[in-house]
Amino acid sequence: MNMQTGKTLSAAEAALCEAYDHAVGELPGDAAVLAARDTLISDFKQAGLPTRRVEAWHYTDLKAMLRALPAFDPTASAAKASPLVEGSTVLSVVNGAADARGAAKAVTVRRFAEALADGTAAEGLSARDADDTIGRINGAFVRDGFVIDVPAGTELDAPLEIQAVQNAGQTHTRFPVTFGAGAKATVIERHLAAGQNPAFVTSVSDISLADGADITWIILQAQGAADTHLGEIRITLGTDAKLRLYVVNAGGKVVRQEIHVVVAGEGSDLKLRGINLLGGETHNDVTFTVGHNVANTTSTEVIRNVVFDRARGVFQGQIRVAPDAQKTDAKMSCNTLLLSDEADFSAKPELEIFADDVQCGHGATVIDIDHTQLFYLMARGIPENKARAMLVNAFVAEIVEELEDEPLVEALEGVIAAWLDKHA
Repeated sequence: MNMQTGKTLSAAEAALCEAYDHAVGELPGDAAVLAARDTLISDFKQAGLPTRRVEAWHYTDLKAMLRALPAFDPTASAAKASPLVEGSTVLSVVNGAADARGAAKAVTVRRFAEALADGTAAEGLSARDADDTIGRINGAFVRDGFVIDVPAGTELDAPLEIQAVQNAGQTHTRFPVTFGAGAKATVIERHLAAGQNPAFVTSVSDISLADGADITWIILQAQGAADTHLGEIRITLGTDAKLRLYVVNAGGKVVRQEIHVVVAGEGSDLKLRGINLLGGETHNDVTFTVGHNVANTTSTEVIRNVVFDRARGVFQGQIRVAPDAQKTDAKMSCNTLLLSDEADFSAKPELEIFADDVQCGHGATVIDIDHTQLFYLMARGIPENKARAMLVNAFVAEIVEELEDEPLVEALEGVIAAWLDKHA
């Protein structure tokens, strides 16, 4: 029972509250950070885990899904993985402990634990809004991560991989990243499991692109089959900034990836591309919002979903155009390949437009494999399972190929192929 509200807490809610009470004395942070943490956990106790009654979580009833949570496990062990792309600079967080060694000389990196200790992280620990369950949990429990600054005019020759590896228990990480004016870089935010034991993971990335920055950011989530992954990325785009954001989900049991973009500078351009590979009994929810707040900006969002077995998927996408955001060009599409009678996918695209000189649109489709194409391949001696995998791969491959970076394209194609070999 929550003594403040009189509500009965679920097992997962009670476990989180008790975990905070036990851990608060050893969590890193000065007085300001501790006050921010206390506010977040107090707000969590008031609101609890979201249910279908919360509109933003209507398709992901987290209170019902999280019957129990794995406890923090200080004995769990894991190891840093090989980089996704050979030659990348890797910054790793293994079971919640960050290692900033090996950062590129042109980039300033320090552990988020240091920003907590000196209080500079306190302001950023606030929740986005009343529905920000991920922000509340992460801010209350976060221990480490990276604070990264890519100075103005810097161009990184090799990808920067932020690698979060965990094995069982709980891990809560945070990654504030600032790109200076004119900076150019490719960043891979990679989440992966090192074992089969259940894990509960939250991750928040705060990304700021200054004027003229040109950034490719890849989120690759490949958690274990029993894991819960709650991710959030918050992005602000300056004048003439360009961001190519790719989200690839290829793992996890309960997954919620939130993407929140504020378009704050004229001439900026956002390209979001998503690939959701869903099998088994996975529940995967990608929730996206973009706010066009100034004139002459563009955004395009293309989401491709492949759903097998008894998996459930969700895409919620909202484009908001402010009254001053004339000449906005924003388009969004969600295309789903549904490959099982027991699978399910829900798409909820939304437009909120308060300007009259704009071009905005959205669309969603749900299809099965084209049986004519399947017959064509099988008639040429290709086994049915191989033919199906080829058609599924073609459905998502064109999204990856837009990257026009051969090593990165090959690496992501390898991830997709490995997943299809297992599920298709």
